[in-house]
Amino acid sequence: MSFHIRIATDADLPVITEIYADAVAHGTATYELEVPTLGEMQQRYSALKAAEYPYLVAEEAGEVIGYAYAGPFRARPAYRFIVENSIYVSPHAKGKGVGKALMQALIEACRAGGYRQIVAVIGDGSAASPSVRLHESLQFHHCGVLVGSGYKHGKWLDTVLMQLELNGGNTSPPDPDSVPERIYRRTLA
Repeated sequence: MSFHIRIATDADLPVITEIYADAVAHGTATYELEVPTLGEMQQRYSALKAAEYPYLVAEEAGEVIGYAYAGPFRARPAYRFIVENSIYVSPHAKGKGVGKALMQALIEACRAGGYRQIVAVIGDGSAASPSVRLHESLQFHHCGVLVGSGYKHGKWLDTVLMQLELNGGNTSPPDPDSVPERIYRRTLA
């Protein structure tokens, strides 16, 4: 499989919406129960891009086969240096390294932006979960389990929390020129 990673564009949203629709309808990685419309996905994408969060796609032969993005972990401003990652891969591209390549590129984009932590909130976070194994392979460490926190497809699901430290984590003050700090200062102006 020959694919490359690039920054997502508005033109990618129909395929991104299809990939996510499959995850909502058939998977447990997301606890969303109703497939969002293209319009809703466009609003979510626009909000993330306006706040300068990284949003990437994997493309093979002109076709988007997966996507990943970082977004706010929580809305309160003291959380601005921590992001939550999301990653979804087309069913026909799973198990071929697409997810790992997307996550590696997303980690680097978050590092370059000056973020200090990435948190993965993994639905159906059993030890056998491909998402848990992927994050472990990228040096995320386990930091919590929310037992029975979701109910989907007729079963209770645990949510696993995993975390990756970036840019020294909590060992030094934030970079005043980092993306989260610039965005925060803009809200104060």
